[in-house]
Amino acid sequence: MGKGGAERTARRILSLWLPRLPTDAHSRRHPERRDHPLAAILAERGRLGVAAVNRAAAEAGVHPGMSLADARAIEPALAVFDAEPESDARLLERIAGWCTRYTPWTAPDGPDGVALDITGCAHLFGGEEAMAADLTARLTAAGFESRLAVADTPAAAWALARFGGGAPTLTLPRWTGEGIWPSPAQRGRGGPAKREGGGKALPDLSPLPVAALRLPAATVDGLAAVGLRRIGDLHALPRATLAARFGSELLRRLDQAYGRLDEPLSPRLPVPPHSVRLALPEPITTAEAIAEALRRLLAALCAGLENTGEGARRLRLELHRVDRRLEDAPQTLVIGTGHPVRRPDALMRLFAQKLDRVEPGPGLELMVLSATEAGPLAAAQAALDGTTDGGMDGQPELGELMDRLGNRLGERAVLRLVPRQSWLPERSVAPASAFSEASGGALWPTDRPRPVRLLAPPEPIEAMALVPDDPPAMFLWRGVQHRIRRADGPERIEAEWWRRDGEPRDYYRVEDEAGHRFWVYRQGLYRPGVAALWFLHGFFG
Repeated sequence: MGKGGAERTARRILSLWLPRLPTDAHSRRHPERRDHPLAAILAERGRLGVAAVNRAAAEAGVHPGMSLADARAIEPALAVFDAEPESDARLLERIAGWCTRYTPWTAPDGPDGVALDITGCAHLFGGEEAMAADLTARLTAAGFESRLAVADTPAAAWALARFGGGAPTLTLPRWTGEGIWPSPAQRGRGGPAKREGGGKALPDLSPLPVAALRLPAATVDGLAAVGLRRIGDLHALPRATLAARFGSELLRRLDQAYGRLDEPLSPRLPVPPHSVRLALPEPITTAEAIAEALRRLLAALCAGLENTGEGARRLRLELHRVDRRLEDAPQTLVIGTGHPVRRPDALMRLFAQKLDRVEPGPGLELMVLSATEAGPLAAAQAALDGTTDGGMDGQPELGELMDRLGNRLGERAVLRLVPRQSWLPERSVAPASAFSEASGGALWPTDRPRPVRLLAPPEPIEAMALVPDDPPAMFLWRGVQHRIRRADGPERIEAEWWRRDGEPRDYYRVEDEAGHRFWVYRQGLYRPGVAALWFLHGFFG
């Protein structure tokens, strides 16, 4: 078996099925109905039909798909309520978010399931069996009936969770990648992967109905019409025949179930590039214990960032309480920095400003720290006293002050100027959040002197020039007269070509008799008989 094939089946997927999600959600709001026959109804094609039933109604003979009249004839005591598919979808999304306590890679799977990629996560909970048992126990305590299965492929886990039968939890052995792929002859017949060496085989899906392949209802009915009701019935037929009669979708689903074709699993939220978690053996409630646990997480996260040559720009801390309900989101603390940072002490000082917001309640059992945004960070040479030169790795005092103010007052309260594509001084920079990515380029053209302070907007002045195109010999600003001793210019700056309201400006750098230096400009071109408009725009040091 080649290395590539082993990597394809290295994943472990947990498929969670909530077969009675609508009625379980209703029973949580109305506990008095939990043990009575209950059904969710939905209007379809001019009639009321049963969309979902609880266990008591199912045992009485009521099942989804039948009309409400037939359901009441079977069970007169049946209680009904209007189905709310949108509300159920939102609840399933919250359950998928709650499942991130086990793995960051979760996503709703259809209207009644959740898919979890638990590769590399199960050992944190004592193994796959212990993780599955914990998940089932928590859902049962919350009032949700569930079934789940763990397998190497999403398709196999989905099929076994819904059609496997037996215990509510089914955890299959991991495939070792040795001698289980079908021979060329078996591939031609569409046969299953079997063990031919010492490795563990993928699950035998042959006894399951063809509906376990997630096929359209029309395809399932067509297969049943010719006597193909089980997945095992498909192995005896040539693949070309199946494709010609029932389409390529049947072969694609069959290959996904047996691991011959990769099936991507997209998470509900982007998976952060760096994440660490701490499962606490005993719930913690004190501020000191929470801070110490956070220090350990920061140390582990920064070590991972150092290995990749990166620094964190935004971090999210999720705190899971032991009494957290499925519809409750975990407590979350978020901090940001103006530039990449991977110093645990500096990041801890930012989190310290927000730790007093944590409400541990009966205790925290899980803490997850993620760097949702990261950037390149080169190593800096340390001095003999252990400090750095104020570069990227050693956070400068000004940068740390900016980060602390931004996290305390809000990112919008701390701004900086960033370059913008315009030659006009008042348009060449724009305010931006200090926590946004810095754009390259200088604020001013490097080959032209620019003032250290600008007036916004430029203020009109009364100026007198000996020749129309010469700099002013004197000007009056705010009632004070300034006689010019030295002048340099002009520097013509045009407005953007797409702006029709702008006129060219002729800028001059002038110095008065007192040594004060100004940046003044004449608006527009010289026109005989029309007085020129002059403005003061800035001051040189």
